[in-house]
Amino acid sequence: MGTRDHSKRVVRDFRGFLPDFPYDVRGLRPRSPLHGSCITSRITIAAMTRTVLLALDTSTEFCSVALLIADPAPATAYGSAPHYCAGEVNVWFSHELTGPVSSTRLLPAIRELFDLAGLKLADCSGIAFGAGPGSFTGLRTATGVAQGLAFGLSVPVVPVGTLLACAEFARLHEPSVMRVLAALDARMNEAYWADFRWDAAAGEWATVQAASLDLPEAIVLPDEPFTLAGNAAAAFGDRLPMPDAPACRIDFDALPHALPVALAGLRALRAGRTVAPDQAAPEYVRNKVAQTTAERMDARAAKAAAAHPEQADQTTEPLR
Repeated sequence: MGTRDHSKRVVRDFRGFLPDFPYDVRGLRPRSPLHGSCITSRITIAAMTRTVLLALDTSTEFCSVALLIADPAPATAYGSAPHYCAGEVNVWFSHELTGPVSSTRLLPAIRELFDLAGLKLADCSGIAFGAGPGSFTGLRTATGVAQGLAFGLSVPVVPVGTLLACAEFARLHEPSVMRVLAALDARMNEAYWADFRWDAAAGEWATVQAASLDLPEAIVLPDEPFTLAGNAAAAFGDRLPMPDAPACRIDFDALPHALPVALAGLRALRAGRTVAPDQAAPEYVRNKVAQTTAERMDARAAKAAAAHPEQADQTTEPLR
């Protein structure tokens, strides 16, 4: 399946904010050779170079935006104090519960963060976004904004898996974490999950099990002590095949958020793990996003039978 361009609305909404946008807004056709596909996906950025990375995540009911500056030798003070600071890295972020209307809040939140940091959009080195899995509409929103901004700025896009972001957040909460099973409620009685191991030598996550979609009971647990990140424990409880402590530690707060997207995205950007804007695409683990009416009725009947098994066993004598 080819990638789809979700950026037209972003171009329209950001007119006047984008620097010298080189596209015909009406049809999103290049007016110059600066087309997104010409941006190499293997450009590396030296760690000693100032990097400004915008990160977005709308994979859940939250509209989450982060603006990261990695500057080994900052020459000037920022507009306001960052919300997160570690060494050369400073991050401003906004994380708001918006429900299904993240698209209406995302662009204003981006403007506000640039104002807080005292930066301009043209200062961006790249755009990172939570690529999924997650909300079908939310993933398209983040993809479209990332595409639109990256096109206008002629910068690369950094897709970051939603489950990897959960693992990153778990390690941010507890730096000693080395193995993370990230699992999120996927609705429809299923869970998104992936297994990651921190490679200390490489300073990066190694994927043990890529993002998958299964019943909670079918999730494969790591064979060593691990942290469970995400909301699956809260959503499914005893349905998860959880071992006894201390083999497992649950981090209920390691959820999709733009801050871990930015931190993981910075490493990816510097390593050249990026894509051109027209190649940015959501990660859809589930191909089917809705049930038919019959499937919904069957699911409700199965849930009712599980809640009242004594009624399910009763038979009705036929009428005569």
